[in-house]
Amino acid sequence: METYLTPALFALITGFAALVHGAAGIGFPLVATPLMAMITDVRSAILILVLPTILLNIANMLHGGRWGKSIARYWPLALYGMGGSYLGTQLLIVVPAEVFRPVLAAAMILYLNAERIGVGFSWVRSHPRIAAAVFGTLAGLLGGTVNVMLPALVIFALEIRMDKTAMIQVFNFCFLFGKLTQGAVFVSAGLLTAEILKSAVPLAALSLPLMLAAMKIRNRLPEETYRRWLRILLYIMAGVLLAQTVAG
Repeated sequence: METYLTPALFALITGFAALVHGAAGIGFPLVATPLMAMITDVRSAILILVLPTILLNIANMLHGGRWGKSIARYWPLALYGMGGSYLGTQLLIVVPAEVFRPVLAAAMILYLNAERIGVGFSWVRSHPRIAAAVFGTLAGLLGGTVNVMLPALVIFALEIRMDKTAMIQVFNFCFLFGKLTQGAVFVSAGLLTAEILKSAVPLAALSLPLMLAAMKIRNRLPEETYRRWLRILLYIMAGVLLAQTVAG
């Protein structure tokens, strides 16, 4: 329920999420959306976060340079993701999202334990173009059905041995395409109102400098530590999805 404290709470939430995104290169909407949805409705939270998310995605894409080794090389992921997102959204119309959550959680757990149970992903490095089509489309499907693109992109990036800077740039490039598409739909539907923008602009202005400050933590992280963080994140996301499934 919204109160006079709501703007301050929104600022605290987006500020915290921006710090997480700055340190990890990912995570702003993942952290901010559920927290803001505790104060307002989910759709309003998503609407308010469109502008800050786009701004942070662009800043992360630009940070680090060397785009020839990241976006110029892996840009098809975003296009496949758009196609998958369209298909996922259509699928969501006829199949409840709850059906996909345990499947996604099981897929992440399978990947994280692939070596132990003898499931191989070496084909990803052997056939990178096919892998980009598979994981890009899958990321879009997941985004359209359960609003979570990240797991498929993380698996692809880890298996292809993408370096930390390229990972973050490519992830944010894919997120940006998805968020721009979402924003366009909101505009065409008349949902991105002046009132929403009035809330979103200050939050975007707050989020950017906090994220830039937190980037210093990320810059000091060794490659292997960052990869370990991503694997831990997959475990956490799998646990959250399973908990949501059990909770109904």
